[in-house]
Amino acid sequence: MKKKYLIVIADYYEDISKGLLKSAMDILPKSSSIKTIKVPGVFEIPVTISKNIMKYDGFLALGCVIKGQTPHFDFIAHASTEAIMRLSIENKKPIGNGIITCLNMRQAIARKKKGGEAAQAVISISSQK
Repeated sequence: MKKKYLIVIADYYEDISKGLLKSAMDILPKSSSIKTIKVPGVFEIPVTISKNIMKYDGFLALGCVIKGQTPHFDFIAHASTEAIMRLSIENKKPIGNGIITCLNMRQAIARKKKGGEAAQAVISISSQK
């Protein structure tokens, strides 16, 4: 059966997002149906997945949060991770968390391939019986 995947990607850091998306697309099966929805930031990813939870077999949450001068980084990283995990467990659907949390742009650039790791996790969970 052809799997349907939804990628929700925060494009606040556009160059980083493109790298995350490319690495994910390199891993997802070419025979699957894949839709991508762009959102402004990481905080908007869980609600977008929630609105589409019944339409897809698996999901990828992709984005980047870079630490700034305020605790905003910690709140956004924690809230989005918690919401994604809750959605996945409550709906029994795999959601690959490819949201990278970095201290600076150099770290973010080095971690752009993490989208592929999130895609691999979704594929692995989707294939469980």
